[in-house]
Amino acid sequence: MTKEKINVENIKCHGCANTIRKEIAKLDGVKEVEVDVENACVTVDFDEAVQNKEHVINRLTKLGYPEQGENSIKSTVVSYVSCAIGRVSGE
Repeated sequence: MTKEKINVENIKCHGCANTIRKEIAKLDGVKEVEVDVENACVTVDFDEAVQNKEHVINRLTKLGYPEQGENSIKSTVVSYVSCAIGRVSGE
């Protein structure tokens, strides 16, 4: 198992965290997902034989949470939608 900490953009609240946890947990080989809203980072524990960090980063970017330093207007807008979904679906 590999544990990777990824600093990301656009995390604003628990809604963002809910979406990230749910969507990243769906990826094959992912065992655990932790989201630190205050420090804007995601820690993913995964089986490197099945999953890799780049695929996780690509999925985060599609959700609107790109790796730190890679933000765009599109990512910011997409993150608001992901956040709203996370707030509605809650845990």
